[in-house]
Amino acid sequence: MQFTDTIYALSSGALPAGVAIIRVSGPGAADALVRLCGALPRARTAALRTIRTRNGGALDNGLVLFFPGPSSFTGEDCCELQIHGGRAVVHAVLDELSQIAGFRHAEAGEFSRRAFQNGRMDLVEVEGLADLIAAETEMQRRLALEQAHGGNSALYQAWAQRLTHARAMIEAELDFADEDDIPGSVSASIWADIVTLRNEIDTHVDEAGLAEIIRDGLKIVIAGEPNAGKSSLLNALAKRDIAIVTEIAGTTRDVLSVDLSLAGFSVKLFDTAGLRETEELVEREGIRRAREIIGHADLVLLLSEKPGAFHLDEAITDDVPVIRVATKLDRGETAWQPTDADVFLSTKTGAGIADLLQELTAFLPDLAGRTSFAMPSRKRHVDCLRQASAALERGLAMEGLDLQAEQLRLASDALGRITGRVDVENLLDVIFSEFCVGK
Repeated sequence: MQFTDTIYALSSGALPAGVAIIRVSGPGAADALVRLCGALPRARTAALRTIRTRNGGALDNGLVLFFPGPSSFTGEDCCELQIHGGRAVVHAVLDELSQIAGFRHAEAGEFSRRAFQNGRMDLVEVEGLADLIAAETEMQRRLALEQAHGGNSALYQAWAQRLTHARAMIEAELDFADEDDIPGSVSASIWADIVTLRNEIDTHVDEAGLAEIIRDGLKIVIAGEPNAGKSSLLNALAKRDIAIVTEIAGTTRDVLSVDLSLAGFSVKLFDTAGLRETEELVEREGIRRAREIIGHADLVLLLSEKPGAFHLDEAITDDVPVIRVATKLDRGETAWQPTDADVFLSTKTGAGIADLLQELTAFLPDLAGRTSFAMPSRKRHVDCLRQASAALERGLAMEGLDLQAEQLRLASDALGRITGRVDVENLLDVIFSEFCVGK
């Protein structure tokens, strides 16, 4: 796709910084380098240049690179200016670029959008790149890298090719049934593969839960009666003061949360209001919110400062695992028995915290030895995959090759929407708005 305007933006981090990178993409990228630096460097070779204003005044010295299209990130001529990361320096260079006719500041995600529209990336790779930039844990990095480098895209493309072959064979039998060189039994060869393909898609969808834990984090809720030590445990695990801690029951009124990294996974830890019956209006709202977040938990830490007080609230359903945590052991006021709780700890002395972390780690997915992270990580991927599987199921159940061929087409279109091959215009603004301006 040809664009008539040239875009530019700061593509590196917040200022001030040691180095700032300004990216330029579009038909005027080469002319911009000549105008600012006096000469065009060799393609893909860094050159030290003095960057000047249109009147010849020096702005800064820095490295410049030129990437001629189509072999560039966006698929069009691109250049980068690696300059000192002071605010005044960067703003001066950006202002100089703004004075060039046909140049404008890039919108959020516009460089990546041009890469998609020029065929340099598909939507799964674009979303993987966004996730890679935002990754905070090792597992998030590995999941995002698999998608950004085309692991999922290659899988979906292979499935699409199998569907294309199946449709071609069916169309051939429909149109040329009287010809001797056209296979006479599509069902014998094609439909067996369609059954296998549907099973492969369903197995792939089954891994969406694992991908959700990697991408969005394991949701762990700290629950229990008032004054059981919930906020103290949150602060101890976060290693900083997040929640207010007092001896007054009902201090926590709202849901507090903190993100932690545990064994390479993201863990979202929620502190909640103490669960009890109360007539106090604000505390009642806090308890309602606590029960709501418990309903969405992957794991509940149920706290108690005395034996026999691990009361399962109505919000804790049977399908949510619970770890019973005995607290305030440093006080020595209660004689706990080994079977009274799963973990015994004191947030004041730190005793038992390591045991709790070990228990939490046991609830994380075991990915030891796993080399591929090709799994659906977004709801829209899962929705399209389920649509493809449902279409294949309908096709297998129908009679009549023409009706079956239509279901294969619907399955193929559903796969195409994942990568952006089919009917995705309404998705583009949403997807690319997640990017920072310089990407």
